[in-house]
Amino acid sequence: MGDILRKARLSTQPADVLAFTSSIDVDEWIFESDLTVDHAHLVMLTEEGIITGEVCSLILSALDTIQDGGIAALPSEEDVHAAIESKLIGMVGEDVGGRMHTGRSRNDEVATCLRLRLRDELLRMIAELTGLRKVLITHAKMHTETLMPGFTHTQHAQPTTLAHHLLAHAGALARDSDRLADAYVRTNLSPLGAAAFAGTGFQVNRARTCELLGFDGVIENSMDAVSARDFMIESASAFANLMTDLSRIATELILWSSSEFDFITIDDRYASTSSIMPQKKNPDVAELIRGKTGSAIAALVGILTITKALPQSYNRDLQEVTPHLWSAAACTLASVRMAAGMIDTMTVHKENLAQQATAGFAMATELADTLVRRCGISFRTAHQIVGTLARMDAAPSLKTIDEIGLSMAGRRLSDSGLDEQAISDALDPVLEIRSRVSGGPAPDDVARVITIFEKELQKDLIALDVRCKRVNDAMKMLDHEVEVHRRKR
Repeated sequence: MGDILRKARLSTQPADVLAFTSSIDVDEWIFESDLTVDHAHLVMLTEEGIITGEVCSLILSALDTIQDGGIAALPSEEDVHAAIESKLIGMVGEDVGGRMHTGRSRNDEVATCLRLRLRDELLRMIAELTGLRKVLITHAKMHTETLMPGFTHTQHAQPTTLAHHLLAHAGALARDSDRLADAYVRTNLSPLGAAAFAGTGFQVNRARTCELLGFDGVIENSMDAVSARDFMIESASAFANLMTDLSRIATELILWSSSEFDFITIDDRYASTSSIMPQKKNPDVAELIRGKTGSAIAALVGILTITKALPQSYNRDLQEVTPHLWSAAACTLASVRMAAGMIDTMTVHKENLAQQATAGFAMATELADTLVRRCGISFRTAHQIVGTLARMDAAPSLKTIDEIGLSMAGRRLSDSGLDEQAISDALDPVLEIRSRVSGGPAPDDVARVITIFEKELQKDLIALDVRCKRVNDAMKMLDHEVEVHRRKR
């Protein structure tokens, strides 16, 4: 076919041009959403007296058959909207099927379908992300006393705990969840009724379709309603940000599972082997998360580049935005699930972590702090004394520190209260960890942060449940209304 929209005004489109302009290959994402929008629009048209109950019933019954057949059974048209209408008219005739599109344009129709589907993706993403956050918090509880090296610039810096490290990622992911929730707020608005861009002369009830579809409000300006894709940009940005955080986690899992680190073992289900080297266990899933991050970022850049110079209102360029969005959504959702599974099943090598916790003179900062507290010197002077000790690669003994102190501060620090016990305590990673209470790895402080994170997680779960219930209630209402109108003949 391919001519339902062209046959009166334009000649039949050649197959190669139709293939170039068609979006049917990616419209599977919004096939169900399109039928949902059709249902709401038909119910509203009937309630407002714009079409008869008999026409509505005939169309709804035909749409049931179309839904059962799926997108693969649709005729060849340039998009799923025209294909559904073409199939419908073929089933019930143009005098009946041709009335479904009354008071509506493909412009407001596709914008509504996109928002419906993206809304569902955002809710699923938030749900999966709360699961990953819960995994991190649960494992943090298990490792409040598990010493490990902390790094800056990929160099040994100061000792910390695995719990402290995991909670750092949990904090970042909580902000990602906030960004997804914010994107949902601006996505869950109804463009339906805006028509092509200037509204419609039919007395459509925009508030009613908004209610039936579970939107939180309507987009008041009809031109903005059909042309805005900022909600897609915002969502793609949230996906890219989330993927960036997941990529950081993935990189650490890759490094930590290497022979050089040997901090963890990744479970077999998230690894592969070599086709030639039988001893290999490769962290492929983590590597793919890291790789797919590039795809998510590319999707965001693609959307921004397509939309950056479009005049008001609708332009066909916007068709090219959709594949980028769905690609980013799919890889992000899958990556969240994979990350949760890898962390939840990894084996932690506590002994190796503890052994490396003090490598690279990681206790230097605590030693400098001890000199400040015990000897009354400035931190900068203490920093220089300990830095000299590190450069000399000398054991931090009282004698050596006294010699450096004499040359740099003009006095022996032992004369100011420094002794071997103070130095020994400064070099004890367990004592240092217990002293780090300002959001640091001290077990009591970690427990405090865990409590905060658990409360935030519970609050986010409640908010998610509220949104899901609102959407589900609206879908039930729509299903009920469709059933009522389906029987009216």
